[in-house]
Amino acid sequence: MCTAATYRSQDFYFGRTFDYEFNYGEEVVVTPRNYSFQLRHQNALTEHYAMIGIAHMVGDYPLYYDAVNEKGLGMAGLNFAGNAVYCKPKEGRDNIAQFEFIPWILGQCATVQEARTLLAHINLVDTQFSEQFPTSQLHWILADRDEAITIEATREGLNIYDNPVGVLTNNPPFDKQLFRLNDYSYLSPDQPVNHFSEQLQLQPYSRGMGAMGLPGDLSSASRFVRVAFTKMNSVSGTSESESVSQFFHILGSVAQTRGCCRLENGKYEITIYTSCCNADRGIYYYTTYENHQITAVDMYRENLDGEIPVHYPLVQGEHILLQNAADTTEEKL
Repeated sequence: MCTAATYRSQDFYFGRTFDYEFNYGEEVVVTPRNYSFQLRHQNALTEHYAMIGIAHMVGDYPLYYDAVNEKGLGMAGLNFAGNAVYCKPKEGRDNIAQFEFIPWILGQCATVQEARTLLAHINLVDTQFSEQFPTSQLHWILADRDEAITIEATREGLNIYDNPVGVLTNNPPFDKQLFRLNDYSYLSPDQPVNHFSEQLQLQPYSRGMGAMGLPGDLSSASRFVRVAFTKMNSVSGTSESESVSQFFHILGSVAQTRGCCRLENGKYEITIYTSCCNADRGIYYYTTYENHQITAVDMYRENLDGEIPVHYPLVQGEHILLQNAADTTEEKL
């Protein structure tokens, strides 16, 4: 399962966790403006906005999990098993396969408002990339610095929801997730006040008791509540380092630890990577389960007028600085 979130300080940030039991060899991929996205049912996207994000490269084709384009628009696909329903191609519609959806939107839209116009004509189809990569059941969060929406293709059709909290997890559908926040309206970052009875002198006996009742389990419904509360009460400085650090702390509130979510195949779901992209500056930061050091890729250090995607394997293995080493170079432990 996964969690995505947005955050604003001085700049706008967009990122997610990718939680699964194994990885597909994910890489940070910068796709330049003149790379030709070949589409199955539409004309190729030969000129488009540049974008950066995490993808699995199949040949030279990036299968994006999440990405941000050069205009500051971000999009991520999260697991929506059992609820996602895609259609067959229809005449008179923009027939877009699930794996084409992120580049289709980010390649052409600078804002969520522009994307709403494009979405009015789209038909998400069930065409798979290949036999090795069948269609994934997903829903999506799409956000810029001013607003966010959630996009879900279900049996009822294409549903587009305003997303005032700027977060997304998995099941149930987004409207139900958002409604459940009503159950937690009593949560507060402040210490609680005694409303139990005027006849009892009840006092808080620990810090943080205003958030008692905040779900702590790993289910997608509970992660939605927890990350929404954490994000919407988050306070940080406006510098880049303070903002990036705070964003990783927000998503750290829902990180998956190996051993706590055992699957039927005997494997464990873990947070394979956590990302944070400064959407205003095009800098993509990430950590992995085995490497807590923040690594960054700056899209503007690449040739954005090129024709070939540039990709960087995720840095694995902990990088630990031995503070009292004999010299100033990093020493591996």
